Amino acid sequence: MDEIKNKLLSKSRQTAEDRRGKILCYACLSLIVVLIASILYFITSKGIATFTENHLSIAQFFTGTKWDPGHKLIGALPMITTSFLVTILAAVLATPFAIGVAIFMTEYAPKKGTKALRAVIELLVGIPSVVYGYIGLMVVVPLVRKLIGGTGFGILAGTLVLFVMILPTVISLTADSLKAIPVSYRQAALALGATKWQSIYKIVLRAAMPGILTAIIFGMTRAFGEALAVQMVIGNAVLMPEGLGTPTATLTSQLTSQMGNTVLGTVSNNALWSLALVLLIMSLAFNLLIRFITRKGAIKR
Repeated sequence: MDEIKNKLLSKSRQTAEDRRGKILCYACLSLIVVLIASILYFITSKGIATFTENHLSIAQFFTGTKWDPGHKLIGALPMITTSFLVTILAAVLATPFAIGVAIFMTEYAPKKGTKALRAVIELLVGIPSVVYGYIGLMVVVPLVRKLIGGTGFGILAGTLVLFVMILPTVISLTADSLKAIPVSYRQAALALGATKWQSIYKIVLRAAMPGILTAIIFGMTRAFGEALAVQMVIGNAVLMPEGLGTPTATLTSQLTSQMGNTVLGTVSNNALWSLALVLLIMSLAFNLLIRFITRKGAIKR
């Protein structure tokens, strides 16, 4: 009797495994939380050092147009403006193509065609940034030079490279959002006499709009944070953009081109960390926007 009682009260092997699994999950979660908090603290503390330790003006940082940290000129407005311009232009250019391809994949293409397109899109996603940048340098920059003159380096070259880079992401997420719309929506529209295109245009696209907007913002997030490919075609001159074909610089291109040329703790190094902090804040803003749109879409459904 005592033996049975002890057996019932003792922890089984499955219970022990369950406990070890739970501890492992909590340990992984704790590690990730600590890692993220450390990154946020490190970038924030380094980023604000320009204003707290070097006593430079925040207003000058966001509104100034002269960038020469060695002489305490830290105007980041040209880089912020260029970053937003190439991001928005790339998104504007990519969105209609992405929606068109996604509609074809989900509404018209046979299963084999959809699988082949998926494979091509996944291939484009897997190509390293430096390859896109090299193609941009060898093909896009000479093409831009021929079309609008100048050196060929600048916003237009950066936009075209980013357009190709974000296209697979936007197509893939848009196709997923269109596929998630119930078939009954299409069937109801067709039963009421609508053509296939009318059911797509008036019903499917509108129902999938939150997902499409999320796809576009995901693409913009990638475009805003892209560094290497943009650096190779943008010109890397910290000047306010005066046209589509004049050399300029983005936040990321300035960081990658200058980080190795500064000494830790100097004004020049701290100013670069301030640019990194702006990038971090913008990434958080994009993520919050995605969550907001997703939540609004869920409420509407």
